[in-house]
Amino acid sequence: MRRHVDDAMTGPTVSIGKGALRARIAVKGGQLLSLVPSWGGEVLWQGEASVWPWHAPNLFPVVGAVAGDHLVHRGVRYPMEAHGFLRHCPMTLIERTDETARFLLIDGEGTRPHYPFAFRLVLSFAIAGDRLIQSFLVENPGREPLPVSLGGHPAFRWPMTPDGDRLAHRLIFAEPEAGPIRRVVRGGLGPEPFPTPVIGRVLPLDDRLFEMSAIVWDRLVSRTIWFGIPGGVGIEMRFDDFPHFGLWTRPGYPFLCLEPWQGHISPTGFDGELTDKPGIVKIAAGEKRQWTFSIRPLRHMAEE
Repeated sequence: MRRHVDDAMTGPTVSIGKGALRARIAVKGGQLLSLVPSWGGEVLWQGEASVWPWHAPNLFPVVGAVAGDHLVHRGVRYPMEAHGFLRHCPMTLIERTDETARFLLIDGEGTRPHYPFAFRLVLSFAIAGDRLIQSFLVENPGREPLPVSLGGHPAFRWPMTPDGDRLAHRLIFAEPEAGPIRRVVRGGLGPEPFPTPVIGRVLPLDDRLFEMSAIVWDRLVSRTIWFGIPGGVGIEMRFDDFPHFGLWTRPGYPFLCLEPWQGHISPTGFDGELTDKPGIVKIAAGEKRQWTFSIRPLRHMAEE
């Protein structure tokens, strides 16, 4: 599972959508590469390798890092890089229409040395009017519970337009978010909560927010957020099935990642069994579970 710097820019792609919204997806990792509304230009970061070569990598079977880049199952340690291996895996295109695409990954020789479980993962994309819907369907064909963490990592242009003012951008939550946030400390999720930078429902965006890396919400109330300039171009993201959320960039980078998660980086000092990792869900043998989020580009985002 060696990572190559050009992973995000190689391999065949699939395009869907003809009307209000068009999307292009890589077969490798099922990564969304482009999202363009009919009224405007690209909303996704276009992955300059010298800055950050990805666009919207998918995270599976872990979110964030695990201690020592190894997961533990029944006392055995398996190498696992941060955010898992899905983004590097060629998938199989199993269905395509003008408005939909579905990709499949099944465990095999490439995954078992890192993740010793049987699984079947289907990534689905659908254009529904002016909205892109992305789903993760995970099935457990094995005989033991399947521990899973997964999520999205889409990077949106910041500023959203070439002449936009970065400091005019806002992240607006559907509900007030008065609860604390978490931060990455010593390579893990720090034990101490930090006061929220959200003012009511609004987070004014500034590079200084990201000097300590990602902002993590492990007790988020909202399941819909908006990013962009109030009254101007933006996006809406809905993620009803995801209990956790990450916000990441690096100071000065021209994008912002909005990340709906099931699970998160391991807490500082945690080096236990994968099944005990906070945020992990366990899918029973013979069962399946689905998570869905959506992205809707907005020509005029609502005022604060």
